[in-house]
Amino acid sequence: MSINATLLAQILVFGILIWVTMKFLWPPLMEAMEKRAKHIADGLAASERAQSELKDADARVAAEIKKARVQASGIIDTAQQQANQILEKARADAVVEINRHKAMAEDEIASMAQRAREQLRHEVGALAIKGAERIVQREIDPGVHKALLDQLMAEI
Repeated sequence: MSINATLLAQILVFGILIWVTMKFLWPPLMEAMEKRAKHIADGLAASERAQSELKDADARVAAEIKKARVQASGIIDTAQQQANQILEKARADAVVEINRHKAMAEDEIASMAQRAREQLRHEVGALAIKGAERIVQREIDPGVHKALLDQLMAEI
């Protein structure tokens, strides 16, 4: 065998090896590589989508928190206003009640003073009549006595 025949045989075997590799091994290998590349690309795209969704979710959460804080602040302000209104109403009711009690007390004092005056008039009238009886030394007619007492009370 000569070197040329060996070289030719090696080239022929190498060609067959390349053909078999290209026909049977290369397509599944390329398909597997393409699938892997596609899988990696899909993973990266999903990761980017997830990150953008996370940013959107963070923005929505921040907006909801801000909205909740504003709403809570409004509720607190409303509650404070209601508390102030209730307090003012209670104060006004207390003032009205105090004035009512004061008026009732003043009326009662005036009534008691009037009764005391009436009682004093009766006592003064009775004393005046007793004094007059002693002076005159006789009993006055009850009808006249009553008339004198009424006249004396009117004058006093």
